Amino acid sequence: MKVDGVHYRTIWLNRDGWGVDILDQTRFPHRFEVVTLRSPGEAARAIRDMQVRGAPLIGATAGYGMALACREDASDAGLDRAEATLAATRPTAYNLAWALRRMREGLRPLSEADRVAAAYRLAGEICDEDVAINEAIGEAGLPLLREIAARKGGAPVRVLTHCNAGWLATVDWGTATAPIYKAHEAGIPLHVWVDETRPRNQGAFLTAWELGRHGVPHSVIVDNAGGHLMQHGEVDIVIVGSDRTTAAGDVCNKIGTYLKALAAHDNGVPFYVALPSPTIDFTIRDGLAEVPIEERSAREVTHIAGRTAQGALVEIQLTPDGSPALNPAFDVTPAHLVSGLITERGLCAASGEAIAALFPERVAA
Repeated sequence: MKVDGVHYRTIWLNRDGWGVDILDQTRFPHRFEVVTLRSPGEAARAIRDMQVRGAPLIGATAGYGMALACREDASDAGLDRAEATLAATRPTAYNLAWALRRMREGLRPLSEADRVAAAYRLAGEICDEDVAINEAIGEAGLPLLREIAARKGGAPVRVLTHCNAGWLATVDWGTATAPIYKAHEAGIPLHVWVDETRPRNQGAFLTAWELGRHGVPHSVIVDNAGGHLMQHGEVDIVIVGSDRTTAAGDVCNKIGTYLKALAAHDNGVPFYVALPSPTIDFTIRDGLAEVPIEERSAREVTHIAGRTAQGALVEIQLTPDGSPALNPAFDVTPAHLVSGLITERGLCAASGEAIAALFPERVAA
């Protein structure tokens, strides 16, 4: 995607040919900074501290983390240590486990001498495939927005998003934003309602930033305004992403997604989930019972970062001294609340039968 007319991915090889450059998303929206990762520990820290975030980008970073590990120690023991370190960073996003398994299966049969070059090649393939998958998601979801636009006779299609499932959460294009960017390129009038998405404010900090830099009309709203807008007919469609989707169609995504699904269901607003197939976990069916929900630091709730009038970046406390906070990072939206899934192979119902029909080889595996 473009930042003020310049194309960027979220992760790429440094000009030295082995370091890995990322956009430091903890500095957004007020600073645009590139950080170079030069060890598997730095890759793990980038994932854990959310310098990179979003299930697809987490997987891509883990792939390069394994490549960096091979430079340090390409032995089986070295691979095991790096995989364990990276796997422990973010337990909910399924792309992390998927990418690490793919790297392991690709590297294990090789000699130690061949593993470094192969690891970089595999990590690059994961990134390139993610871009192609997400662009295909955009093409699959574009007809939904075209259909709404045709009914509205030129009035903007109003899309509500939650969290950041944009290109900053992937290598490029995004998941939930991919149909939005495709529609924007096609000249379809749009207006995106951007949930702020507390506690880390990924909507206000990231989605609003990337939409603005790409020229897509949008407004930031507080998380609790979505239901109000739906009640008053101000939302035509909800499109969100997913960090893990079960084989039966339950969707685990950023905390607050479930509440948006309930509001959409109550008001007859279509609620779609855009996701790449590596986000589907075919080993589980019951999202509420089987998806591990990451519990993050209470400080993300009690404090917030921002920019002062003088331009300094500061963190301030929001809550009273001594008040504890709970911070589950994700919730699960049951399949019956999901209008459909937008995948790289097209639209399908959020059901085990529909998912299996679209990805039969994954079921067989």
